[in-house]
Amino acid sequence: MKWKKRVQRMVVAVTGLLAFQVHAGNEVLVSTDWLEQNLNNDKIRIVEVSVTPGVYERGHIPGAVNFRWHSDLVDPVKRDIASQENFQQLLRDAGISDGTTVVLYGDNNNWFAAWGAWIFDVYQVEGVKLLDGGRNKWEAEGRPLDTRAARYNGGNITLTGYNPRLRARLQDVVAVAEGREDQALIDIRSPDEYQGKVIAPAGVQELAVRAGHVPGAVNVPWSSAVAADGSFKPADELRALYQSVGVDGSKPVIVYCRIGERSSHTWFALSKILGYEVRNYDGSWTEYGNSVGVPVTNPAGTVWGGL
Repeated sequence: MKWKKRVQRMVVAVTGLLAFQVHAGNEVLVSTDWLEQNLNNDKIRIVEVSVTPGVYERGHIPGAVNFRWHSDLVDPVKRDIASQENFQQLLRDAGISDGTTVVLYGDNNNWFAAWGAWIFDVYQVEGVKLLDGGRNKWEAEGRPLDTRAARYNGGNITLTGYNPRLRARLQDVVAVAEGREDQALIDIRSPDEYQGKVIAPAGVQELAVRAGHVPGAVNVPWSSAVAADGSFKPADELRALYQSVGVDGSKPVIVYCRIGERSSHTWFALSKILGYEVRNYDGSWTEYGNSVGVPVTNPAGTVWGGL
């Protein structure tokens, strides 16, 4: 009897290890089922990146650490992403070491968690996954939450590089708009933002002087890429979605939104799921729409604050 139980435990352990290797080692997404089964796996670190203040403190996935988008993933002085030095220290403080698998999730359909995945990729950190469906799906399924802040011993991860090809700058976007560079532009905002009827979604504070979109950009709202539960649509559906507007991966793609968070979600779909060459323009419309001397397409004809 003891021998049988010992064999059963070994089978369970090996099965769990194989599941970890298959799902966490080869995929860019993990399911809510898989994550709940691996909450106590010391090979992974769960990171919440939510934008709503206090949502982590009210309850989070057990064992998750909290990265604040407003202060941890951006530079505290200038409009920029977190520096390599600061980001490395953030990861070490979260107990992340070389070889740790990181699973990111957050509110707002993983917008800011996808931003986090983009930052990880910019600094060439491997083994980073996104929880498919994010916080909303986890909660909707009644899975466990914890109010205790997670604490870990310091990690030893060392960041050794920066990949500038994942990030588009204003001059890159203008070059495409003026026809000097042959790249695809995708505006992932709502149709009303794209057409210039509104400058930003209702209730937001980050605005631009001009309304409209970058000349030549096609409009594929970020929400087109997700199913009803917030998880990504299958790869074949995503491929067909972007092919319908002429984006098939045959040339580089630049994605943008208002401040770069929604476009991070589309960057993830195009780059990580479909394997296209994609740059996220994190300056997005709050930079482009406030810039002097850049071309703007505005079907609605609104300018200067929507007048």
